[in-house]
Amino acid sequence: MTKYVIKKNTASRNAVIDYEKELNPEQLAVVRGADGPCLVLAGAGSGKTRTIVYRVAHLIERGASPDRILLLTFTNKAAKEMLSRVEALLGHYPKGLWGGTFHSVANRILRKYAARAGFKSNFTILDEEDAKGIIKICVKDLNIDTKMRRFPSPAVLKNIISYSGNSLEKISHTVGTKHPNHLELINDIEAVAVLYQKKKSQANAMDFDDLLLNLSKLLREDSAFCEKLSQGFQYILVDEYQDTNVIQARIVTSLAKHHKNILVVGDDAQSIYSFRAANLRNILDFPKIYPGAKTFRLETNYRSTPEILDLANTIIEKNIDQFPKELRSIKKQFVKPSLVPAASGRQEAEYIAQMILELRDEGINLNDIAVLFRASHHSQELEVELVKRDIPYEYRGGVKFFERAHIKDVLSYLRIYKNLLDEAAWQRALSMQTGIGPVAASKIYAAARGLNEPAEVAALKAGEILEKRAQSGWRNFLSIWQDVIKSDDLPASLIRAVNASEYQKYLESQYPNWRDRAEDLEQLAVFAEQYKDLSLFLNEISLYDDFGVLRQEQTEYDDENIILSTIHQAKGLEWPVVFVMHLTDQGFPNKRALIERGGLEEERRLFYVAATRAADQLYLTYPLTSGYDNLIFNQASVFLQEIPENLLERVELENEQSISHAVDDGEPTIVWDE
Repeated sequence: MTKYVIKKNTASRNAVIDYEKELNPEQLAVVRGADGPCLVLAGAGSGKTRTIVYRVAHLIERGASPDRILLLTFTNKAAKEMLSRVEALLGHYPKGLWGGTFHSVANRILRKYAARAGFKSNFTILDEEDAKGIIKICVKDLNIDTKMRRFPSPAVLKNIISYSGNSLEKISHTVGTKHPNHLELINDIEAVAVLYQKKKSQANAMDFDDLLLNLSKLLREDSAFCEKLSQGFQYILVDEYQDTNVIQARIVTSLAKHHKNILVVGDDAQSIYSFRAANLRNILDFPKIYPGAKTFRLETNYRSTPEILDLANTIIEKNIDQFPKELRSIKKQFVKPSLVPAASGRQEAEYIAQMILELRDEGINLNDIAVLFRASHHSQELEVELVKRDIPYEYRGGVKFFERAHIKDVLSYLRIYKNLLDEAAWQRALSMQTGIGPVAASKIYAAARGLNEPAEVAALKAGEILEKRAQSGWRNFLSIWQDVIKSDDLPASLIRAVNASEYQKYLESQYPNWRDRAEDLEQLAVFAEQYKDLSLFLNEISLYDDFGVLRQEQTEYDDENIILSTIHQAKGLEWPVVFVMHLTDQGFPNKRALIERGGLEEERRLFYVAATRAADQLYLTYPLTSGYDNLIFNQASVFLQEIPENLLERVELENEQSISHAVDDGEPTIVWDE
């Protein structure tokens, strides 16, 4: 999107705004005509923030009192940007203007009317760590035996409770869809949720979800309060309405009940957060909720070239459940997006890395280049290739692949298998077991130092030197270890053995996104298939970690990094050059999404978001094969198959001459003939 520089008028506190000059006709129509219930469908890069800012300024210039205007956003950053731009436009700060996130506005209201909600005005707001701490106490107070079977961690329990509240679904439904292996624990989980709520109330405390839930409940149950608040807000503007959940939509509807001057801005084509309980129906059903509502469309795009927008429009037109719109570019024609099939994941990584270097030589800054992917493990081989070529990168939305906790967890078992004296690996592997702390782990390690072979670990009588609580954890470790020693010595086999063992139950009990982590581990195994020697594999991973730390130290003050990011994390951002990688039928759309209602259309929206991050150049890549020992032949993603050939420039890569799929035994290179 074009960046607008607004100079603050310091000479006058009453700036006069030339709306016709500053806005395009689509934006101007919203700014001047959005009284009553209005839906603004703002396409990617169409200047929605600019439109909202000018609408607020226009309302104030027209005589609306700032303290009767409510502007709701999803991030503090967005709120601060909008408020500062309103101030710059008007030449003075509009004192009293209500602007902020849903949570900050809810907090402000509840502080004033806490007694009505059953709280004191000095209530505490619990952050995530506070909330998990109380949940941990709840589990203890309920005398739940977490040793008999792995019980969900406080993080998982908090996620279940949060999603249930924000989606208005029962705890049992959330557990059944997100953590089905915990269904037999449903009574205990529900008891924790009830006690958690009770403890918060007793402590005069709310977590972030409670701010919205309590405000929504108060508005729904106290009609006099709802009417008073609704009368006070003459104009309500909501940004990113497609990302609201059912509770947020209820709050907005209640607050707009009296004046009905509600302006919601969003893009149904960019609704990609259902996993956070965002409800697409909020924006799609807005005209039904407000019969006669005006609908505006912002379709003039200031970001991308016509070629990229032709592609984006084609992508999203396949969705049925949507408001049709067509983005139009103000830029001159440039180049078509490139479609790049690669023989393998490694060749795909080599191609992207090589293109990044060539683009840099052409004068494009590294920080103007982004590589996007559907799932975090898709970046694995690229990260290795970037390190090899000394290309600095910043990973957005998470930790670099080989630095992730679950990757290091599984590698700790491999390290013990290779070197029984590896104390750090023993400590990590044992720390995951119930009842085993550093002291107990040290006792086990001391006993294991006299062993010679991995198989001897299974016969280690560590239970005799452990307290009763730690013995259960040791038995669980042994159940995993038995699976490890039954496999062969190949790195990939060992990784899969751990991933298929009791360790997966540990993942589910510890992490809300356990399925993604299990998939990461399978992709680690696929990567490991190219190694026939465990020592070589572990050495190279270790060197990668060391090099990564060194590179981080060297580039701590260097802005020249390419961006690696999941598509979800990239929403709202833009770069001149964007690569979207691993676009295979197995990788994108996500297989789990296909079994969910509306899942395919949300995945297509995600692809649309990826494409519209690019301003000038867009590269779409995918590997034709996956794996090493057991090759899997991939097809292009169904989303690529839906694109007419004339919208893409197909790039044919040279045969894969330099890629050995068997690192240590001299097996022949796989050659892809075009």
